[in-house]
Amino acid sequence: MESIKVIIVDDSDFVRDGMKIILDIDDDFDVIGTASNGQEAVELARANKCDVVLMDIQMPVMDGIEATKVFVEEDLGKVMILTTFDDDELVDKAIKNGAKGYLIKNHKPEELKQMIRSIHQGVHIMDEKVFDKFVDVGIKPNSNFNKENYTARELEIIEAVASGLSNKEIAEKLFISEGTVKNYISSILLKEGLSHRTQLAVYYLTGRKGV
Repeated sequence: MESIKVIIVDDSDFVRDGMKIILDIDDDFDVIGTASNGQEAVELARANKCDVVLMDIQMPVMDGIEATKVFVEEDLGKVMILTTFDDDELVDKAIKNGAKGYLIKNHKPEELKQMIRSIHQGVHIMDEKVFDKFVDVGIKPNSNFNKENYTARELEIIEAVASGLSNKEIAEKLFISEGTVKNYISSILLKEGLSHRTQLAVYYLTGRKGV
């Protein structure tokens, strides 16, 4: 299998070098370059298109939010935000600009590698702590979420998923079998062209399917 081409973008030399070492020792990855700000990352990706870019947010010259928008508009590679910031506004801007993942810098090397593989394969990733922030602000559908596409029961299922309930908890809450819950969720994911329940929850809460 061909190596996943990665660009690492962070204004910290320590972080860039550390992540490069972690990825370079694994044949699954090929770090084609590093950048200290978004502008450098964009220029690097225009010259050497990557598969996945690990993007910090707060950087000089061009921050990660703005750079993400350019990466998405020019199809330069899939952006995975990797930062210490989980501010609601930053998360929302990153998602709206097309980031495929949003992670906090607290993951073990093997977890980070698996998440990069997932992003590359088309799976969208959101850090559990970040996702919980969406849930904490209240379970209400975003205005871009079209409720007309669903039955009352399906909406109950979706809201329960967005609330972070497991299939078992949803079954107990709605007085249906766990198997029925799984069937509902599978049907809803298929209807929206989504691959997993986190994407469904984010779509319900933010109106976006790209996470």
